[in-house]
Amino acid sequence: MGDTLEFSDIYQEHKGSWSSKTGKVDSIPAAELNLAHWRRVCLGHGIKLGTNSGHVYKYDGFRDTDLEKISEFFKTNYKLEVMEKDMCVKGWNWGTTKFSGPLLAFEINDNAAFEVPLSNVSQCATGKNEVTLEFHQNDDTEVSLMEVRFYVPPSQSDERQDPVEAFAENVLSKADVIQATGDAVCVFKELQCLTPRGRYDIRIYPTFLHLHGKTFDYKIPYTTVLRLFLLPHKDQRQMFFVISLDPPIKQGQTRYHFLILLFSKEEELSLTLNMSEEDVERRFEGKLSKNMSGSLYEMVSRVMKSLVNRKITVPGNFQGHSGAQCITCSYKASSGLLYPLERGFIYVHKPPVHLRFEEISCVNFARGTTTTRSFDFEIETKQGNQFTFSSIEREEYGKLFDFVNAKKLNIKNRGFKEGMKGKIDEYSDSDEDQHDAYLERMKAEGKIREEGNDSADSDGESDESFNPGEEDDDIAEEYDSNASKKRRPKEVGAPKRPMSAYMLWLNASRERIKSENPGISITEISKKAGEIPKKESKKAGEESEEEEEAAASTPASSEADSD
Repeated sequence: MGDTLEFSDIYQEHKGSWSSKTGKVDSIPAAELNLAHWRRVCLGHGIKLGTNSGHVYKYDGFRDTDLEKISEFFKTNYKLEVMEKDMCVKGWNWGTTKFSGPLLAFEINDNAAFEVPLSNVSQCATGKNEVTLEFHQNDDTEVSLMEVRFYVPPSQSDERQDPVEAFAENVLSKADVIQATGDAVCVFKELQCLTPRGRYDIRIYPTFLHLHGKTFDYKIPYTTVLRLFLLPHKDQRQMFFVISLDPPIKQGQTRYHFLILLFSKEEELSLTLNMSEEDVERRFEGKLSKNMSGSLYEMVSRVMKSLVNRKITVPGNFQGHSGAQCITCSYKASSGLLYPLERGFIYVHKPPVHLRFEEISCVNFARGTTTTRSFDFEIETKQGNQFTFSSIEREEYGKLFDFVNAKKLNIKNRGFKEGMKGKIDEYSDSDEDQHDAYLERMKAEGKIREEGNDSADSDGESDESFNPGEEDDDIAEEYDSNASKKRRPKEVGAPKRPMSAYMLWLNASRERIKSENPGISITEISKKAGEIPKKESKKAGEESEEEEEAAASTPASSEADSD
């Protein structure tokens, strides 16, 4: 057998990802090798190599027939036996954890179920009978393992050390976790944090930010800070300081992509950095001084800007109807503030949203769903997501439209919206478009009465204009779901409705009524006409009674007479 073995299509495991093209070469001295395990793994068969220094190398993609060649090669060249190890595939979640150098193994019946390289651990948090491990993310993977929680039962012995703390110490001894070593550059006590909610002490270290609260503790590397925002509240008495993070900080299953602090403008602070003046000058090049004083929000923003080395974004030239640099609106179930910036929009604070202009496909101004005195502002991104900021006061329409138009964003229904702009501005304080159902019904009923009176006073004209039910079509259309079925539009050239029997009789009897009542007025003709049917009906009844009496007084004929 030669001095080398070559295999194609072999994969190496790195932070949860199996890659066949890493672009690097692993060189392991033969004297360092102390472990070689042959195992059945995800892509076929794999080999796990361990060194005296504790490093572990994993390779996958071998065929089962490769074991004999590899075993012979290791035995001849490295004097090392390749051992076959079975992985536990029972799926149990109860087992034993074993720490071997930089590796944590979870075993069930002495067979490993999974292994965790402790160098991949970014955070280790403890709770009551629980340890949570968070991991560094691999950007090359589509799916990443974010965290693992271990339940550690209480110890039954009289050991002084808590088993949870012992577990955490074993992890932290080999994990790549940010450690708060040395003194902080400065400390800000009891700052009000909106996201995540609570009061936190913020300790500023040279490479990371440490948030320490009553319940939760976060260490945020400056490399994860994307942007900084300083935003004035609409009440002009408070300030938001927003820190955009990627990857986000986590609290259980909740992820926070933004850290939002709220300050009062009136709160002052005198700050002394825990560095010599020479170190401050050399490190910050005049951006900070050892002793500073001013508003609390200015101190925090200045220190963060200098350490993170990021510019602070503030609102631009936009000014709303009330003079503020933001717009009050609602997003999802919460009310907040929308800030039009020079290069995007940011909404605070629950949940925070930051949208850059380059991400936006189009915007739309929509009619409010609850009242006509407000409108909705919709933003669609190029990825197909839609963000709707609702309940914006109608007075803000012109300002926001001009801002969006000046930024050359694509506006849906631009012609319609520009036409509506002047109308909204003109009637911004009126209630003309408020629908009053009671008023509309009263108008309809008044119209019915007028048409009824006109028909009665028309001196015999047709009553075709009086169509009961049609005058209520507007109301029916507003409230009746079947209005479209009930409404019958009048066709052009359609024949008129025929006169009623009463109107035909009235036209025929008009001259007779005038001759019987000389000097009678037109109005009295209709009245007299209404009395005639009653008199004739009464007279006909009396004649009928006389005939019945006459018939009763006539003697009946006998059968003999009839014969």
